[in-house]
Amino acid sequence: MGEFVSFAQTGLPNELFDILLGSVRDGFVQVSAFVAVTVLLFSYVQYRTDGRLVERLESEKKYQPLVGALMGLTPGCGGAIVMMPLYVRGSVSFGTVVATLVATAGDSAFVIIALAPEAGLYAYGLAFVSAVVFGYGIDRFGMGVDRIDRAVARVGRTMTDGGVAAPAVGSQVHHYEDAQGCEVDGSVRDAPILRRVSQAALAVWWVAAAGGLAAGVLYLVRGAPDVPMVADASFAGAFTVFGLVGTTLSFYLYFVGRRYVGHGHVGKARDTFGNVYETLTHAAMETSFVTVWVIAAYLLYEYGLILTGVDLQVFAAAAGVLAPIGAAAVGLIPGCGPQILLATAYAEGAIPFSALTANAISQDGDALFPLIAIDKKAAVVASIYTTIPALVVGVGIHLVFGPMFGFGVL
Repeated sequence: MGEFVSFAQTGLPNELFDILLGSVRDGFVQVSAFVAVTVLLFSYVQYRTDGRLVERLESEKKYQPLVGALMGLTPGCGGAIVMMPLYVRGSVSFGTVVATLVATAGDSAFVIIALAPEAGLYAYGLAFVSAVVFGYGIDRFGMGVDRIDRAVARVGRTMTDGGVAAPAVGSQVHHYEDAQGCEVDGSVRDAPILRRVSQAALAVWWVAAAGGLAAGVLYLVRGAPDVPMVADASFAGAFTVFGLVGTTLSFYLYFVGRRYVGHGHVGKARDTFGNVYETLTHAAMETSFVTVWVIAAYLLYEYGLILTGVDLQVFAAAAGVLAPIGAAAVGLIPGCGPQILLATAYAEGAIPFSALTANAISQDGDALFPLIAIDKKAAVVASIYTTIPALVVGVGIHLVFGPMFGFGVL
């Protein structure tokens, strides 16, 4: 008991609680509110263009890697996921798949756009150039691509009508991953009370997102000052209330509410834009997913500094050229969670720009899941191909320009 009292008297529990509240509040206002608007924008663009894009891609093969890179570059994984079933249909080349995956920005792009837009411009610009160069290069000189094409073609021929298919032209409901056996939306659970609670939470979440966006814009206009944790009729009070409420509802929607509003596993779920409600629901679910990981990244970084005494920036600086190599290796992990952690670490000054760029090029996001389900060999080869430019560009930036901690961070 004496040891516990001594520990409490240090003030550490209070400090940890303050960090928790601060991370919960700041993560929503500084990142999630901006993510929500961005997701809405790209959801609308995706809905308005993907049908016509499929038609043109099949007839204009010389532009396929370029279009694939552009699709991958859109924040989130929706654009990249669209391209995977097209490959199995034989509509696009394997080089197009690699170009798409190299350029894939994933959900970590939302974090960088919100917290370090200048860094994102350069990192994703380099990823796009790398994607186009490697995409066309693989179609012309790629090793083992013919074997991959033949194997996947056999899979494609054995599929039934319920198998692989590209999004229908002009369709308002896009089942990007239904064909690949990945987890998609299940039916809405039959629980009327929880469904109504979840719908109410969704509505309040958007109020918090709108308020958080206004507070976030004012925060930037005022030069990103320290904001006290208060709950009154002031800028700081609005910043605090919208942040805490928004994050709380994000956790509810991600872990509970998604089961009752028709959007199953966020990140692997279908994108439905048949009406305004579906579009808003999709944006809220995607943003909730990002919020959960951003808060986790904030806490991991802050608690890590306090509990271990290790300064991650010093550690990354000491790692030297191993920093971009390690970030490229993290990009091999499918999904957006680990990549969001790295993006948040960069915004916190913990990793250098070379590591951010290497990870931006190497990561495949959720787009790799459909390819894994269709043909694991193709997925492995594609991942290897995306890692090569990540290592070349990331290590090159590190050797030429140095670590560049904090470059482009607001």
